[in-house]
Amino acid sequence: MFRTLKELFDSFAAPATGRAATEHQLQLATAVLLVEVMRADAGIDDAERVTAMAALRERFALADDEIARLLELATHTARESYDYQRFTAQLNRTLDLHQKVQIVEYLWQVAYADGRLQAHEEHVMRKIADLLYLPHADYITAKLRARDAAGVR
Repeated sequence: MFRTLKELFDSFAAPATGRAATEHQLQLATAVLLVEVMRADAGIDDAERVTAMAALRERFALADDEIARLLELATHTARESYDYQRFTAQLNRTLDLHQKVQIVEYLWQVAYADGRLQAHEEHVMRKIADLLYLPHADYITAKLRARDAAGVR
């Protein structure tokens, strides 16, 4: 298992030398931000994890075992990281505004997955949105779409 995890980590951490490497870095950056939103409240519950997995599946068309390994790596990477800038910079280099709004909507879906929005989750979301240079209107639109989809009022 450790060898597999190391190989996966190496593939995500490798310098971007092509489309596949860039895609792996984009996947890891997105997964780390999803993990950070999950970690923002008192605990990670199953609904948040399932929502994060669904977001990764939808965004990157990964198999369940790939998503599980990616989330494991992202959890480890998030624990070792001291800020979000490295991950948001990858998204800024790779994605257009519409794609970044979609990622932020996925993050909101994770924040709302447990049926409530904690103040610290909202703080993390604002920080990430600022680092992604998201216009406030797009930030609010993504938030409202995720809230409505979760059925939270």
